[in-house]
Amino acid sequence: MVFGGTVGVGILRLPGTLAAALGDSRLVILFWVLGGVWALMGATAVAELAAMMPEAGGFYVYARRAFGDGLGFVVGWGDWLNQAAAIAYAALTAAMFIGTLWPGAADMPRLVAIIAIGAFTVLHWFGLRIGSTTTRIISLSVGVMMLVLVVACFIGAPSPVSADPPLAASAMSLPLLSLGMLAAVVTALRAVFLTYDGWYSPIYMAEESTEPTRTLPRALIGGTVLLASMYVLFNVAILRVLPLSVLAASKLPAADVAHLVLPRGGSALVTAISLLTVLSLINATLLMAPRILLAVGRNGFFTQKAAVVSEKGTPRPALAFTFIGTAALILSGSFEQIVAIAAVLFLLNYVLTYVAVFVLRVKEPATPRPYRTFGFPFSTGLLLLGCAALLIAAILEDRHSAAFAGLLLISCVPVYVWLARRRRLGDVAAAKPAA
Repeated sequence: MVFGGTVGVGILRLPGTLAAALGDSRLVILFWVLGGVWALMGATAVAELAAMMPEAGGFYVYARRAFGDGLGFVVGWGDWLNQAAAIAYAALTAAMFIGTLWPGAADMPRLVAIIAIGAFTVLHWFGLRIGSTTTRIISLSVGVMMLVLVVACFIGAPSPVSADPPLAASAMSLPLLSLGMLAAVVTALRAVFLTYDGWYSPIYMAEESTEPTRTLPRALIGGTVLLASMYVLFNVAILRVLPLSVLAASKLPAADVAHLVLPRGGSALVTAISLLTVLSLINATLLMAPRILLAVGRNGFFTQKAAVVSEKGTPRPALAFTFIGTAALILSGSFEQIVAIAAVLFLLNYVLTYVAVFVLRVKEPATPRPYRTFGFPFSTGLLLLGCAALLIAAILEDRHSAAFAGLLLISCVPVYVWLARRRRLGDVAAAKPAA
């Protein structure tokens, strides 16, 4: 789940973005290492909450426990919308890659995207075991193919060492602590953090995990270490083959590298990796998103049917609703705006989750914690400050999307009030016969 819910086209594309922003190969590797450490610190913080509350629903569960039903509902709604947008974006990207293999599909990308989502929906409909097996197969296939490309890079001849001056407008070419230099660093950090986003995927499947109080921390921490190792190794391999200036100008570095080290099959390999990564993302996210609706519905803030689980372990009504909502996003064309506001909302989820660690330490000190965050409170405090700073930067950089995200969250308030009133009336009606 960690690998399938995180690895996407970003790792194949963004090394060039970092090279252009930083202007030094050592800095590029350092930032990938820092991103891995950052994700690992986040994994240790979330592992405490996941082991403490091994319930399906992800960030919604932690926000509701720490802050109450109201903010929990807002987090759940925003998180589900984020996941739906991710599915829509991944499906349209998959349609683009399918179009390169089958030109006829290029003329109807939205239809192909919806068919792809529908295929995984049908797959998951028949049971959790099929979906989890698919996750294993696709993730293993992507990992093996990426390792093939890495090995080919180390076997091939390295790129000649260049003494060119630092790239223009990169952090290395700008005055220390200047606004331009800070902007370049923030661009690189956001690209790295976005590529690592997804390491928390197993928390949505907590109730399906065997011995979740033990296995969830292992999955989060071990999976993040594996992920960071893969990312760093992949970038070291790329930098061994491509000069920094070429890497900085490349829109898809993995393809350029593959052409050099695997001239006869490089294009096919990168296309296969790209397609499988987005299919893996669709598959993993379709496991995650319905379980948010399941948790919200179980608490009375969505239709109770969303909490119905089949004998095969699938929340079928929630899965169907997720498919319909995602297809509607694709057909409406508004998913691009949703993707833009997701850059704000996913950082807000991080901030609230790390705050929840502090709140629950004070609010519920006696609650059993099978795993405790390493380095608390300093590690979690550093994470909180960093995510808050990135959230502020994201808001300032794209104020239109931030304002839209704010309106979206505010629009949840009357919905929550109505649902809370309906739940109270239902509780009163259920209590009367008992009385």
